[in-house]
Amino acid sequence: MKNIRNFCIIAHIDHGKSTLADRLLEWTGTIDPRDQKDQILDNMDLERERGITIKSHAIQMVYLYEEQNYLLNLIDTPGHVDFTYEVSRSIAACEGALLVVDASQGIEAQTISNLYLALAQDLTIIPVLNKIDLPGAMPEEVKDQIVELIGCAHDSIISVSAKQGIGIDALLQAVVTRIPSPQGNNQTPLQAMIFDSVYNTFRGVEVYLRIFNGMIKPGDLVKCISTDHTYKVEEVGILKLQQLPRPLLQAGDVGYMIAGIKNASEVKVGDTITHMDKTGQPLAAMLQGFVAVKPMVFAGIYPVDTSEYEALRDAMEKLKLNDAALVWEPETSIALGFGFRCGFLGMLHMEIIQERLEQEFNITIITTVPSVQFHVIDKKGQLLLVQSPADMPDPNDIGHIEEPVMRTQIITKSTFVGGIIKLCMDRRGVFNNQVYLTADRVELTFELPLVEIVFDFFDKLKTISRGYASLDYELCKFAAADLVKLDILLHNEKVDALSAIVHKSNAYERGKTLCRKLKDIIPRHMFEVSIQAAIGTKIMARETVKALRKNVIAKCYGGDISRKRKLLEKQKKGKKRMRQVGAVEIPQEAFMAVLSLD
Repeated sequence: MKNIRNFCIIAHIDHGKSTLADRLLEWTGTIDPRDQKDQILDNMDLERERGITIKSHAIQMVYLYEEQNYLLNLIDTPGHVDFTYEVSRSIAACEGALLVVDASQGIEAQTISNLYLALAQDLTIIPVLNKIDLPGAMPEEVKDQIVELIGCAHDSIISVSAKQGIGIDALLQAVVTRIPSPQGNNQTPLQAMIFDSVYNTFRGVEVYLRIFNGMIKPGDLVKCISTDHTYKVEEVGILKLQQLPRPLLQAGDVGYMIAGIKNASEVKVGDTITHMDKTGQPLAAMLQGFVAVKPMVFAGIYPVDTSEYEALRDAMEKLKLNDAALVWEPETSIALGFGFRCGFLGMLHMEIIQERLEQEFNITIITTVPSVQFHVIDKKGQLLLVQSPADMPDPNDIGHIEEPVMRTQIITKSTFVGGIIKLCMDRRGVFNNQVYLTADRVELTFELPLVEIVFDFFDKLKTISRGYASLDYELCKFAAADLVKLDILLHNEKVDALSAIVHKSNAYERGKTLCRKLKDIIPRHMFEVSIQAAIGTKIMARETVKALRKNVIAKCYGGDISRKRKLLEKQKKGKKRMRQVGAVEIPQEAFMAVLSLD
């Protein structure tokens, strides 16, 4: 056990975590040069397409140091704020972390956030300065920032270039010498934490675990403590590029277990696996896992073809297994039929889930307008949790509504401070603090309502700061606000999937813009379609999609005017009847139109 090192790589998005992982794998000879490709651990099509890490990836390396072989279990983690939960799970399975900082960009908001996660778990931090070969690198300046942030010695920071392979050997030596070996006892009852899992069509659920105490081998009867399910272990092994079976796993190891688990919902990330006594009671106590995830953004996901509902349910179960931050429950909508109400950590998380459902499971879906969770206190003083505009009670029964407010950290260049403060103030932000990290880098702290961050805040922030600003946020409180439910009526019928909960001050403007936008998106029908925005029974705005008309008087050349009138009256009656029985077809773009309102 003294020769095992478990560590993860944490950093802000685009600071070179996956490239550094490539170099470590190459340096330790873990991958064959023939299999070498950039970002080799990012094995999901979406990750390679977007150039970001979505899932954390575990892999084992062997490194020879002072004539001894060391087993290094590396976990590469995502850097985007929406995937913080992946990072917290990886941290729970490690004793150390490489904190990677880009020498040209310096410390960003997510660097600080991930560092606090690691410090909360009492991990040993090795600061790494990456991209020192870039023309715009400022190594000395960024080293000073790191020293100020974590209080380490100046010479303990390891300078590397993951692209060029500079400084990799020094980094591996630091991992061996600075990160402590795992503490545990092979002779005590088994205690293993599930930190990830994937679904294999042929073998069932593959569980990734970190063993803290005891041993596990094929043939053992094991129990998941929180779900109270018992399994017989079929195979255990370590994680290289492929899974390699081993006769047993012991304390300190990171590996996988296959036990013929067919039902995806039986495995919970953060659960503890142990052996049982003769009465079926667990032999070890539950490990203190990581905190349960709190979804921030809620949206409905519905199959376009209603016959695919069961297939969508299966797909959601398998995704939940692979992405523990996804929360869902069945719901119905008058406009869209049967579907699911899903909770996500943010807008990027929602986009990724949507694309994974379409790419990996081949299901065409419609996503409704994202919303956040509100606290509605009724006239009797009872608290209702509202995740969807459809759940909003009658306005006469509402005492007041509270919305989630986020403590938001923005790190940017001082040139863009004015524009960013204006953006936050326009979004009902409350200015808290402004700290100059260096002469031209500023940390701004705001309290912003989550409903204002959810839509296009991140895009606007990147536009104002020319891509330089970085954002991190966490829930700080629920505050009372003057919120109303904005309904959209098409053809005099409410479309629940287009409703939104908005602040009263911008409800009129929003309703007007949305009606205009829908007028351009909804195709013309054989009858006139009215689009209205309403709060309660009061109509705020209206647009009309003109009817498609056939030129019925084209065949009348000359002759009496009454003949033309007769044909037009006949057409008018037909249009009236069609307006009564006709149904409006709503394209998918209409549901997403709400997201891109300017």
